This record gives sequence, C-alpha cells and structure tokens, in this order.
Amino acid sequence: MHTRTNYPGKTFLHQQNMSNNRRYLNPQDINIGQGYTIEVFAEGLDSPSSIIFTDDGDLYIASSGYTTGNPTVSKMINGKFEVIADHFYVPLTGITYRNGDIYVSHRGIISILKKDGSRQDILTGLPSFGDYSNSRVAFGADNKMYFGIGTATNSGVVGPDNTWVYNEPDFHDYPGDYILLTGQNFKTNNILVKTAVEEVYTGAYSAYGVPNLPYEVRKGVVKASGSILRANPNGTMLELVAWGFRSSSYLKFDSQDRLFVSNNGYDIRGCRPIANASDEFQLITGGVWYGWPDYSAGEPVNTAKFKSSGGIQPEFLLANHPRIPPKPYATFPPDSTIIGFDFNPYSSFCKAGNIFIAEFGNINPGTYIESTLQYSTAGHKISRIDIDTGEVTTFAMNKSGFSSSITREGGLARPADIAFGPDQAMYVVDMGINAVDNSNQFIPNTGVIWIIRRNI
Repeated sequence: MHTRTNYPGKTFLHQQNMSNNRRYLNPQDINIGQGYTIEVFAEGLDSPSSIIFTDDGDLYIASSGYTTGNPTVSKMINGKFEVIADHFYVPLTGITYRNGDIYVSHRGIISILKKDGSRQDILTGLPSFGDYSNSRVAFGADNKMYFGIGTATNSGVVGPDNTWVYNEPDFHDYPGDYILLTGQNFKTNNILVKTAVEEVYTGAYSAYGVPNLPYEVRKGVVKASGSILRANPNGTMLELVAWGFRSSSYLKFDSQDRLFVSNNGYDIRGCRPIANASDEFQLITGGVWYGWPDYSAGEPVNTAKFKSSGGIQPEFLLANHPRIPPKPYATFPPDSTIIGFDFNPYSSFCKAGNIFIAEFGNINPGTYIESTLQYSTAGHKISRIDIDTGEVTTFAMNKSGFSSSITREGGLARPADIAFGPDQAMYVVDMGINAVDNSNQFIPNTGVIWIIRRNI
C-alpha cells in the first residue's frame, strides 16, 4: 500500500451518503462474477489494511493507523473485533500467522505477537522512511521469512514530491548490487530553504541536493531499496533475495512454494516523472534484478511511451544494467495499485490456484495520472488472475466504474487485502473512504470487510 508521509488534506464528507461518519453501503452497487454474491461482513472499521485466518479458524485484522495514528491488531471474539495489540508505527502494512504467532509489519519494524501475549520486535532499522514502507511477511518451505522493502522515491531521485525529506534530508535509495551511474542530475528549487530562492542539483541514489559525477559507483547493500529480503523466523541471517522493484506492496507463496509479488508502477511526479507505467505481478527468481529505476514491466523507460505530456523523455540512470529484467507474470493498467492477494484453495469456489487480487486504485488525481477525470477507472476493484495463463479479468467492480470515495454509491472504495476463509468464502478488506486530495487521510469508521460466496 502507498505509504507516503501524511500531510494536511481536506475531507469531502459531502461526497458520500454518510450520517455520523457512517458509510452508506449497498452490495447491489457492485457488479460481480456470475454465480457469486457479495455482502457486508463487518463495517465501521478504521482504515483496515490486512486480514488473516489462523489454523484454528480464528479471524484477525490489522488497522493501518491512517485514521487514528494508532495501528492495531484485532481478533474477532463473539462476533466483534477486539483490539489485542496497538501502538505500532504508521503504517501497519500487514499481519501474517505462523505456528501460533502473529508477525506484524509496520514502518521500519517487524514484530511478533507471541502465543503468551508478549510482543517482540525482531527486525528494526529497516529503511522505510521514504515513499514506501516494508511489506507484510510470508514464509516459504525453507522456513525463512520473506518481505519487501519499498523505495524511497518514485523513480530513483529525491525531489520536491518527497515530503519526507524535511524530516530525513539525508535519506535516499540504495541498490542491491554494484551499479555505475550515468551522472544525470535534476535541477529543482531548494525546498529546504524558505527565506530565498536557491537551486540545487540532485543525482540518482543520492541525498537531496547532492549531484552525481559521471560514472560514479554505488555499492550494493543487503537492505536495498525496492528489494525482497529473507531472514530466519527470529529475524537473524538477513539476506537479499531480489531487487529492482518500486513498491513490493505484498508477497505470498502459492501451494507449489513459488513466491509472487505485487509491484506498483511509477507515477507521473517529481523531477523524473514516468508515464504509462503498468503495475506488475511478478513471479520471483532469486538473485534477479527486476528493472527499477530504468525499466517498467520489462520495458526500458527511455522509450517514447513513458514520456509524460509536457515532460522530458526519461533517460537511464544506470550506465550498466545487471540484466534485462524479466517480463511480469501478469500486468495491470497504470494506477491500478495492486496490493493484497490470495490463491483460491477451493475448487468449489473456482479453479483452484487462481489468484484474486485487490486493486486499491490511483493515489492522487491530477498529480499521478494524465486524465481529465478526477479519478481514473483503473483499480477500485477485485481482479482474477488465471494461474496457468496469467490472464487478468475483472471479478468485482462498482457499476459506475469509480471508487465510492467520489460517488454516492454503496460499493467498493479502497480494496487492500484478500483472504479465503475456512468457510470457503473470500473476504475482502476495504480500507474505507479517503479524502479526494489525500489518499492517506481516511474518514473514521468507513472501513469494511466484504464477504464473497459462490452460489450453491
């Protein structure tokens, strides 16, 4: 999920049929695949971000903290969610169950909620001060814990679009291997100086205001930006698996122990805007570079399709590329913002192994997409990926085609996570209604969990 630092925004309550912050809900406003029904399972939640079922069938959800500033983990007890842990760092991006413990991913930290009720931070100091945070964790057959690290920037260069620079002026992106930079620099007005107009030049993989020299070398690090890492379940023996992602927002293993990752494409923003960048659903191979910051879905960004209107043609930042990056397993339109997904385990629901994925939708209108509309029709829905072919089809989507954050319908707003329950139904986390001009500002009590069942 998008994790840019919060900043002031307006809340457009008048754009919803809401009374006392109660969200108007109507499943009839959602088109869903033939033979399925969708209903409200739980409502009145504060920006929920993740859902899991334990081996015993217990249900847990996590709150991102965007609404309250206090991320929580809650368990359903007697039909109601009760908070069992709180005061994590914003955002809490996901929870994962393993052997009675719950692994909690929040900004810069991975913690464990133990069976005995104790809490332990097993990994701290993860480089998550920038645009994108660390993702939820997943466990492979090798008994290792896998998770993603997001990038600090949109496309490799710190600029005025990175509002976190006021608090972390020396932070920037780091590669996962030795790289050679071309030396391209980007001129901006110095946003750290308020009393006068001053220009600064910033290079790739450098702190704001620090230019590159031609053919500078950067050393690879384990905690690389846009990477997949793995460690022992207690956080030891941290190592790099793959890198070259922009925002590896969610990852999970399938029944064949293959690791898949949802990766969000570039935005049209900052001093190196990149247009028409697809979201990527990637099958992970260890030791591989996946293209960021010079490729999008396997295509080089120095081709004409990636130039924004009125912008400049993006050029390569790296003089040497580790390899030609692989094509995605599946692609999604720009600004879909794919996040949580699950593999269908029940042949009674549909073809076993098929993937259902939540599309959060574009982040901010006007700044991130080239459209005359405030919100594009990309995202704000549930899609299905055929496990054999990679074909993507729409499974559930509002009849209007838009998020209910900007319409008066009672359907989907911000889908963020999906999990199949022991009852053979699919559960969808909807983070709720957000302010139109700030995707990180959610209206309290508007989060929802939807339940989708196959008709018998």
